Amino acid sequence: MYKAYFGLSDLPFTIGPNPKYLYLSDQHREAMAHLLYGLSEQGGFILLTGEVGTGKTTLCRSVLQQLPENVEVALILNPRASSIELLQYICDELKINYHGSDSAKVLNDALNAYLLEAYANDRRVVVMIDEAQQLSIETLEQVRLLTNLETNKDKLMQIILVGQPELNEMLSSKNLRQLSQRIKSRYHLGELDEQQLGAYIKNRLRVAGCERQLFTHKAVKQIFKFTNGVPRLINVLCDRCLMGAYATDKTMVDHHVVRQAAKEVFGNDIEVDHSGWLKWISFAVVIIGLIFASIWGARHYQPEWLSKLGLSNSAQATQSKN
Repeated sequence: MYKAYFGLSDLPFTIGPNPKYLYLSDQHREAMAHLLYGLSEQGGFILLTGEVGTGKTTLCRSVLQQLPENVEVALILNPRASSIELLQYICDELKINYHGSDSAKVLNDALNAYLLEAYANDRRVVVMIDEAQQLSIETLEQVRLLTNLETNKDKLMQIILVGQPELNEMLSSKNLRQLSQRIKSRYHLGELDEQQLGAYIKNRLRVAGCERQLFTHKAVKQIFKFTNGVPRLINVLCDRCLMGAYATDKTMVDHHVVRQAAKEVFGNDIEVDHSGWLKWISFAVVIIGLIFASIWGARHYQPEWLSKLGLSNSAQATQSKN
């Protein structure tokens, strides 16, 4: 609804993993370098982890688009599968005929024959498993066994595991130490900081055909506060902000629009940051306390030399007046 109003050619803040909108922060650029380096070598495991919504899938889709034509990719998006079902998914993705068998031997033989033929024709095979933290220990062990398909010189398959931080915990267990030892490239993708968040918003708007800034500086700070720099949450909130600005005939998203959008997206119980006000209030209370303490001390404290003379502060004051 707001595309024409803001002069956009596309919706810039959808949550789909569209590589066109990938923003390469320093850490995203480094993560991509790790993936590309790992893929430049034959065989083995590559591991990419990160919190929910940090852009792992988008990054991987972008990497896959950069692979040469002689690389075939099996993308597994439903990792909640048994070890047999995983083999079937891989065969389906690579269009390997296994005659509907559910035998691990038949599936492995069909896959091995396909990999040997691909290797002989200078083709490489990559299997990418998204949300890999959902794999069972048994299925992960089956994934490890896939790397046993090899020639005397090279592994015949390369596997990219993409998942949430729990995947690291799983791989550190004793049962999976053999798999963990075969990982040749690891990277953990974190959230964006406030400066990166501003650049992220600008980049998505630019890709969608808008060169001007649509979010004020205060609005960006508010967005960071509500999203903690998680790209998926940024997209959800920014989309609602643009809708809110459109509905109220505003040409830019200010912090008031962000706050209202945050209520609609995250609920009415959003936390309000009172830290700034609390600091000033605490400072004022301390100052007032010091003032009262000084007044009280001036009226009740008697220096020792006055006491020896039999004079009080009030008596001294009376004498000085006289």
